[in-house]
Amino acid sequence: MKIFVIGISGVTNGGKTTLAKNLQKHLPNCYVISQDDFFKPQSEIEIDENGFLQYDVLEALNMEKMMSTISSWIESPSHSLVSKDQGNAEEIPILIIEGFLLFNYKPLDTIWNRSYFLTIPYEECKRRRSTRVYKPPDPPGYFDGHVWPMYLKHRREMEDITWEIVYLDGTKSEEELFSQVYEDLRQELAKRKCLQGTA
Repeated sequence: MKIFVIGISGVTNGGKTTLAKNLQKHLPNCYVISQDDFFKPQSEIEIDENGFLQYDVLEALNMEKMMSTISSWIESPSHSLVSKDQGNAEEIPILIIEGFLLFNYKPLDTIWNRSYFLTIPYEECKRRRSTRVYKPPDPPGYFDGHVWPMYLKHRREMEDITWEIVYLDGTKSEEELFSQVYEDLRQELAKRKCLQGTA
C-alpha cells in the first residue's frame, strides 16, 4: 500500500506537537506518532557529572519500541486511524512522526517523504521552556547545562544529511506555520498522485 510519511523535528518548545496536531485535523487518513511517548523511565536515564538527567539524547528513548510502532502502522495503516470515516479510501494514508531527535536516528533515514525542522533562537527557546511544566521539573541551570548544548550538538550532526529538510521559523504564529506546511504538503501529495497516475 502507498503511504506518505512526514517527519516534524526541531528544537525543544519549537511547536512540533502543535503543528502535527493541526495538520492531523486537516489531512485525511492521517495518524500521528510522538517521540515523547517513548522516553524510558527516569530510573533508566543517565546522569552527568553536573547531576543533570540526560533526557535530550537518543539513549533516553526506547527507539526500538518506537520503530516497532511505526512498522506496525506501515504494515496496516487503516487500522491505526481514529475513525474510518475520517477520510475516504482513495486518500493516501499519511503518518506524521514528531519529535526532537528524528533525523539523528539512522534507521529512520529512508522512511521520510517530507521532512520539516523547527528552529527558534536561544532566548525565545529558553523563555518558552521556562513556562512549561516537566516531570521531573528542570533543575536550575538545566537549559544551559544540558538542553541547549545537546540541541546544538544534534543540529551539527544533521549537517551530513543528504535528503531535503525544510527548515521552519518557529517564531512565526501557529497559523502561519500551519499554512506554510499544509500548502507544501498539498503540493507534494499532488505530485505523488500525478506520479501514481502515470505509473
